[in-house]
Amino acid sequence: MVALLAPIPIGHLDSGLAVCAAEGKVAFGSRSWEVFRELDAARKGMPVDVYIYASWSGPQEVRAATWRAVYVGHVECIVGAHPAGMRFRPPSTGQNESDNAGHWAVFWEVRDLRRVDETEFIPTGQFTGHGKRRAYRDNFAPEGPLLVEHP
Repeated sequence: MVALLAPIPIGHLDSGLAVCAAEGKVAFGSRSWEVFRELDAARKGMPVDVYIYASWSGPQEVRAATWRAVYVGHVECIVGAHPAGMRFRPPSTGQNESDNAGHWAVFWEVRDLRRVDETEFIPTGQFTGHGKRRAYRDNFAPEGPLLVEHP
């Protein structure tokens, strides 16, 4: 079964929690539109587990999925912005002018965003790419969203 492993800056995760709680979902930007088209084809309308690597979390960055969510779909940008403007975007994305004005190709949306307890962390080296045979290396840090086999 397919899942998604994605890096998201820790600041966007923290500020996205309130959006997700208030709106029922939060949207993150990506240039990897083909990953999300492939994911949507594979999931056949079903929700997909998302394992999130909190990037930009400091020099002692944990090489593990420390957050989780449920993927509900993606939308194409409109003139570089989410079709609903900032309604589903983490407020922290407003600090970077290009983040909501042309930088991303798509916005992928999740519900049930949460930081997991340390006992539920999954090291990135325990994930295997979707359709692949070998797990990633122990020090693996994803640089973009990846389809993975469900751990």
